[in-house]
Amino acid sequence: MTSLIPLLVALPLLGAAITLIFGRNARVQSIVTIVTLVVVSVIAAVLLVVVDAGAPLAVSVGGWPVPFGIVLYVDRLAALLVLVSSIVLLAVLLFSVGQGIADGAEETPISIFNPSYLILAAGIFNAFIAGDLFNLYVGFEILLVASYVLITLGSTESRIRTGAVYIVVSLVSSILFLAAIAMVYGALGTVNMAQIAERMTELPQETQLVLHLMLVIAFGIKAAIFPMSFWLPDSYPTAPAPVTAVFAGLLTKVGVYALIRTETQLFAENDINTLLLIIALATMIVGVLGAVAQAELKRILSFTLVSHVGYMIFGLAIATPAAIGATVYYIVHHIIVQTTLFLAVGLVERRAGSTSILRVKGLLKVAPLIAVLYFIPAINLGGLPPFSGFIGKFALFEAAASVGTPLMIVLIVGGIVTSLLTLYALMRAWNLAFWREEEDSAETEGRLSHLGNAPAADEQQERRRIPAIMTIATSGMVGVTIALTVFAGPLYALCDRIGEALLQPVTLTQLDGEVRG
Repeated sequence: MTSLIPLLVALPLLGAAITLIFGRNARVQSIVTIVTLVVVSVIAAVLLVVVDAGAPLAVSVGGWPVPFGIVLYVDRLAALLVLVSSIVLLAVLLFSVGQGIADGAEETPISIFNPSYLILAAGIFNAFIAGDLFNLYVGFEILLVASYVLITLGSTESRIRTGAVYIVVSLVSSILFLAAIAMVYGALGTVNMAQIAERMTELPQETQLVLHLMLVIAFGIKAAIFPMSFWLPDSYPTAPAPVTAVFAGLLTKVGVYALIRTETQLFAENDINTLLLIIALATMIVGVLGAVAQAELKRILSFTLVSHVGYMIFGLAIATPAAIGATVYYIVHHIIVQTTLFLAVGLVERRAGSTSILRVKGLLKVAPLIAVLYFIPAINLGGLPPFSGFIGKFALFEAAASVGTPLMIVLIVGGIVTSLLTLYALMRAWNLAFWREEEDSAETEGRLSHLGNAPAADEQQERRRIPAIMTIATSGMVGVTIALTVFAGPLYALCDRIGEALLQPVTLTQLDGEVRG
C-alpha cells in the first residue's frame, strides 16, 4: 500500500509533462488533467480508508534509511486533505474547461494552464504528505512557482501588478522558512519532523521560542493571518475565475496545515497559544470588517477568506483534541464552501458583466439558478444551521467554552460577531445583486454611496456566455457543500480521531517501523 504514496506527487508531475507534449491539443490536455486528478482522488480515498482503519503509512523515497531519506508520510489528516483538495481541483478544472470552450485562450491559455495547474496540484499534495521540513519547503516552492504563472494568466496590467506583490510576499515567506530550516538543522542536526519532535526538548526554551516564531511567521504569511494578510485581498480577485477559486480554497489552507503540524508535533512543549488566540481574534475581526467595506464580490469573499482563517487559528490555539478535530472539520468545510462561492461569483461575472454589488441587479429573475448556487454556500459560510459552517463553529465554541478562560470567552464572542458580519456582507451582496429591481436602484445607491470609493466599485465588463459545464461544475460543488452537512456525523467522527492522533505525534522509532513495514 505504501507504493501508492509517491503516486500522489508523481502522477500530477507526469501529467504536467504529458500536457506539455500535447501543448497544441487542448482536448488531450484537458483529458489528461482530468484523468490524473480522478486517479489521485481514488488513491487518496483508498489511503484514507487504510490509515483510518490502521496505522499511518510512510515511505522513504529511494530506499534511504530514516531519517536520512526523504520520507513521505500519510496519516488521516494528510489523506483527508489530499482527497478534498483533489476533488476541489477537479471541479475547478471542469469549470475552467467550460471557460476555455467559451472564451478560447483569452482568459486561461490552455497550453499554459493545464501543465501549471497539475504542477500546482503536485506541490499541494507534496506539502500535505511531507515528512520533513525541507520536503515541505519543496512542496511550497513547487506550488508557488505554478501559482506565479496562474495568477498572471492573460498578462493584463492589474494581474502583472498584483502578481508582483504576490511574488514578493511569497519570496519573503520562503526565505524565512528556509532560514528557519537552516537554524533547526544547525540546532538539532535533522529536518525530519519526527526526529525534531524528539530532540526539541533538549534545546533551551529561548532557542525553541526563536525557532517556533520563525516558522509561525513563515507559515502565517502563507496562511494570511493578521497582520500578514494584507497581500491577499488585492492578489486573488484579479486572477481568472478558476484560478481565484482554487487559490482561495487551497493555498491558504496549506499554510494552516503547516501551522497544525508545527504546533501539534514540533513545539508541543513550547506554548505560544495565548499569542495565537490574540492573532486569531484580530484575523477574524479585521478580515470581516474589510469584507463589510467592500463593493465587489471577489474582494468581499477575499476578506471573508482572511477572517475565516482566524477560526482555524482559534481552534489550533485551544489545543485540545476536540478543538483540533473541530479545526480540521472547519478546514474541510472552508476549502469546499469558499471555492464554491468563488465559482458562483464567476458565473455572476459572466452573466452580468460585473461583480460590483453597486452595478449588478435583478439576477434572481434572469438567472435563478445562479442565485441558488450563490445563496446556499453563502448562508453556509455565514454559519446558519444546519449547515456545516454552523457545525464547525459550534464545535469550536464548545471546545473553547470547555476551557473557560476569560480570553476564550472573548474569542467566542469575537467568533459570533464575525459570523454575523459575514452573513451580513454576503446577504447584502445577494440582496443587491439578485433581489434588487431596477426601480429600487436610485434609493439603494443613495444608501450605499459610501461604497462608491471602494476598489472595483464601478468595474464593468462585457457579458459572456455561460457553457453548461461551468454551471454543472458549480452545481456539483454546491452538492458537496450540502453533503458536508448530510454526512457531518461520519466526517466529524473522523476529524475527532484526527484531533486525538495529532496530539500524540509519531516518534522516530514508530516512523522507521512504518517505513520498514
